[in-house]
Amino acid sequence: MPKTPAEWRAALVKIEPRGKPWILDGFADALPELCERYKIDTPLRQQHFLAQCAHESDHFQTTQEYASGAAYERRKDLGNTQKGDGPRFKGRGLIQLTGRYNYTQAQREFGQPFVDKPEMVERFPWAANVSGWFWHKNEINKHADRDDVRSVTKVVNGGLNGLDSRVAALGKAKTAFA
Repeated sequence: MPKTPAEWRAALVKIEPRGKPWILDGFADALPELCERYKIDTPLRQQHFLAQCAHESDHFQTTQEYASGAAYERRKDLGNTQKGDGPRFKGRGLIQLTGRYNYTQAQREFGQPFVDKPEMVERFPWAANVSGWFWHKNEINKHADRDDVRSVTKVVNGGLNGLDSRVAALGKAKTAFA
């Protein structure tokens, strides 16, 4: 089980060897504290967390959703009640925090102006920290503890989009920890 940023980076490279160096470095630097703070503290929890982050960030290629966010406009289930909220609060971070509600909750948790400056969530350490916070807040560890990638994916994604990619990333994460 990785403990230092260097060990985490080596594990991340095994999962996604073509990840962008700035993402691999930022994530690796944040992981020791993040795993402790959010109780992502067993190999299985860590493997599921890394696999979901890998998929959501397009294999550690981005910390911002590629789509414009227009599809989230007026999505009350995401707290998007004001004109422009969809694009403003599109997915950011490694788990792609989405919606005014989640940005507002993360702002309260961290005391950072994420609602006024949503682009902050794209940068480290926030790209990692909001992902760990989201994981913990939504009690995803209980699904990871059962090794239930479908349930983990439903909580992270709201559906099963990209399930095959997530399963493949989980397999790589398990191999990286072997």
